[in-house]
Amino acid sequence: MKYVRQLVWIPQVALAVATGAGGVFKLTGDPAMVDMFDTIGVGQWFRYLVGVLELAGAVGLLIPRLAAFAAAGLAVLFAGAAITNVAVLDTAPILPLAYLVVAAAIAWVRRPRSGAISALGEGRTG
Repeated sequence: MKYVRQLVWIPQVALAVATGAGGVFKLTGDPAMVDMFDTIGVGQWFRYLVGVLELAGAVGLLIPRLAAFAAAGLAVLFAGAAITNVAVLDTAPILPLAYLVVAAAIAWVRRPRSGAISALGEGRTG
């Protein structure tokens, strides 16, 4: 398991870069993102919210103590994106589903070991 925990840094960094880039595009008002959120119909405030969540998740993936939680949060975000692709945008959900699988795998591998959650508040790493 030790080697798996080390090897998972590769997809973890790749997901952080991809998700962070998506967040930046949303926050900087990339025309494709503005159009997509217009089509979704929930308002541009939601584009900003998703952009902030993506950036926070990307940063969290790179912080060992936060990686499992960030990956789990991103998995939920990608599930919502996949549902939106199918139900609202009428597009294939392949990319968000692929990201969801990677995020879920990272969350599983990085999940806190017994006592690690309570140790977070005490400054210990378990």
